[in-house]
Amino acid sequence: MRKKNKSVPFAEGNTTLIASGTHVIGDIHFSGNLEVEGRVTGNVVAEEGADARARILPEGRVDGDVRVPVVVINGHIEGNIYSSNQVELADKAVVEGNLHYALIEIEKGAQVNGNFVHQTTDEPNNVVSLENIAESSQETSSS
Repeated sequence: MRKKNKSVPFAEGNTTLIASGTHVIGDIHFSGNLEVEGRVTGNVVAEEGADARARILPEGRVDGDVRVPVVVINGHIEGNIYSSNQVELADKAVVEGNLHYALIEIEKGAQVNGNFVHQTTDEPNNVVSLENIAESSQETSSS
């Protein structure tokens, strides 16, 4: 039987909680820790270079992309995940989107409906910033 390692430790900094029954509409930019028990309709983005961690708890849901170094999922994400460090999929995790990761841990029962894309920490991250996408779409629409 495999020995279960201790869970990923908290990141340094403050903890933000999206409580059960709360629905946030819009992108969330944070550093430190983010705990999602409610619902987020928008992207979840860690500040550049921040030691950040996001946990999607069993009743939590994110409808949007997640760009965080360490992601622990036990809820539902409908969007792509971009993790420069580690992704942990607990037994109740449901991911509908592509998963970009350096390290991954998957428990029996987790579901992923998308592609797994491994990237080493030495490779440059070919992920385009959400701000660049928004700026280019505004420029295109005003032309």
